[in-house]
Amino acid sequence: MFNVQDLVRDNIKKLVPYSSARDEFKGEAKVFLDANENSLGSPLIKWYNRYPDPLQWKIKEKLSKIKGVPGKNIFLGNGSDECIDILYRAFCNPGKDNVVICPPTYGMYEVSAHINDVEIRRARMLDDFQLDLIHMENLVDENTRIIWLCSPNNPTANSLDRGDIEMILNNFPGIVCIDEAYINFSRQRSFIQELQEYPNLVVMQTLSKAWGLAGLRLGMAFASEEIIEIYNKVKPPYNIGQATQEIVLQALDHVEEVNEMIKLLVAEREILAGALSGLDIVEKVYPSDANFLLVKVKEPKKVYEHLLSLSIVVRDRSKVELCEGCLRITVGAPNENEELINGLKNFLR
Repeated sequence: MFNVQDLVRDNIKKLVPYSSARDEFKGEAKVFLDANENSLGSPLIKWYNRYPDPLQWKIKEKLSKIKGVPGKNIFLGNGSDECIDILYRAFCNPGKDNVVICPPTYGMYEVSAHINDVEIRRARMLDDFQLDLIHMENLVDENTRIIWLCSPNNPTANSLDRGDIEMILNNFPGIVCIDEAYINFSRQRSFIQELQEYPNLVVMQTLSKAWGLAGLRLGMAFASEEIIEIYNKVKPPYNIGQATQEIVLQALDHVEEVNEMIKLLVAEREILAGALSGLDIVEKVYPSDANFLLVKVKEPKKVYEHLLSLSIVVRDRSKVELCEGCLRITVGAPNENEELINGLKNFLR
């Protein structure tokens, strides 16, 4: 039986979180003299002299309608990086506990582990970029606190087998965090709707990809109310700024337009994959459920540098395990994709 309190660090259990002025008063008033703000405002924008809602409830109300998840099951972070870091700080004792990652995968799981002095155990993916469940099982011990899964995975672009993920959720007594940053481009359905079934599940999503708001740095974690309460206990008081909250609230009114952009990007992904497959320099274009392609090419370093000379930037992943010889190419706008293909054709001449 999973019990989140069995996993929380003792110091976090005892932690009395900082109580901000906006935590203690949430209503409307004519005169605010409680938070030591500058009552005269800012020379630039008068209304930014006030602290923002520390729990971002207006955003959560809109997200609740879009995602079909109660607001009490949502945490908003300063990028998904904050969502990742808080899980380490809340559940992993430095120098004692460990987590499992499945390389090749998103690098921040490992970076954040090192920052928090938590041991990383690597269950390398199989050659088809699926999970090696036997290897994972052999790595897990009584001090394993989190298993990190990225689906669709970065940098391989594929979705993980749903049955494998369910097997882990049903058998691992710790936190299973599924990073769904690219889920909007996928043929697979989100695990968000499974929160009631799996109390050990944390699902991360972001506004950086499909929503086109990478510069705002807003990540989302969906989990049981108990885990969200721990998130809110550990986070800084005002982790999402007022400007970000205002822009996000406006953006969330444009779901239909975002869905149209997703359709366009997915269509462009297929066009780009076909065009790349037709080039002699390309050895393989891997299937993608994301807004990027993993492409195996001949002489990847020279191809990468050739594209740079044309002011076209892709990501060289040729030294990443299981991605040898590969470039990671984001699906661009139609004109950008055409420029990329023409640049690769020029390399062949």
